[in-house]
Amino acid sequence: MKQFSTEEKLTERIKELSCLYEVTNILNQSQLTNEEAFIAISSRLKEAWRFSKSAIVEISFEDFYFSTDEKIENTIFIKDDLVIENNIVGEIKIHYPALDFTENDFLEDEKKLLKKVCFEVGFFLEKKEKQIKADQLKRSVERVDRLSILGEITAGIAHELNTPLGNILGFAELIKQQNTNSQIDRDVSKIINAAIYSREIVKNLMFFSCEMPQNKSFFAVKPIIMQALTLLGPNFKKGDITCKVNFTDDTIRAKIDNIQLTQVLFNILLNAIYVSPPKSKIYVDVFSAENDFVIEIKDNGTGIDDENKQKIFEPFFTTKPIGEGTGLGLSVVHGIIKSHQGDIQALDNRPNGTIFRIKLPLK
Repeated sequence: MKQFSTEEKLTERIKELSCLYEVTNILNQSQLTNEEAFIAISSRLKEAWRFSKSAIVEISFEDFYFSTDEKIENTIFIKDDLVIENNIVGEIKIHYPALDFTENDFLEDEKKLLKKVCFEVGFFLEKKEKQIKADQLKRSVERVDRLSILGEITAGIAHELNTPLGNILGFAELIKQQNTNSQIDRDVSKIINAAIYSREIVKNLMFFSCEMPQNKSFFAVKPIIMQALTLLGPNFKKGDITCKVNFTDDTIRAKIDNIQLTQVLFNILLNAIYVSPPKSKIYVDVFSAENDFVIEIKDNGTGIDDENKQKIFEPFFTTKPIGEGTGLGLSVVHGIIKSHQGDIQALDNRPNGTIFRIKLPLK
């Protein structure tokens, strides 16, 4: 070990304390990303070591890696772990060239400094992770509140429209029965078709607002899913798309409305077919999880932009061209899942596409 005087010891101690102070300041800069913070800390740590010109600082955290020197060969080092909630998520190493130094050249105070820095960085990462979770929870709560208000408004609109639509449809059919003029017959037929289409929209609005009556009973899940896929066979064929289904448990039974579950599958699968390129595959995975069962529908389409993920379940929101979508399909899905006390998420499918994960209680 290279000896040094009391004055040099004091100088080193001041360097270590200054380093810890500056590392704390770096971690307090909330605008910095993890990567930017790590790079700044690496530079500051290097300066704090007694033989700073020879020191190499190496930081690894999950998928991130940084070193103050591109080549780390034949070195001796000390290290300490980065810990979040008792889990090791990375480490910081300080290296010296093995030809010029020994382990005795690392000072005890330097080892304590490294431990303290790792603790501060771990605390910073844990705090940031909790803040991210809190922000996600806040956005989720805001979205639920927004959808709840929309649901109440939608239910009122749907109920108000039901009666006049019924009158329009009833009187139009009466006119059609009594009419002998061909032109009037064609015009009345247009009115009837428009009224039926409008009634379907109202029905979808009521699904979204959970106002549709349900007929829940215990059903085997596999036959419902297979029947939906069979009915959509022509759609898959037309899009030149194949579907691969995987059940980890063929015997899953759940208390559900089988007709409404079929509608959920129809809406999501039709969207998946719409965005999927020819010759691609759509995967449907079904498995149980404690008191729930999960359906995952994965496509290889264009995916959903992050800013749209919070909007796709709102009524009348659509990314399809005008005339190709009403924006009610996924809002209906959300209403049905909500009325079953379930949960639905839109996740990224790597490398491209979307995964819709539906979680429903077995009872």
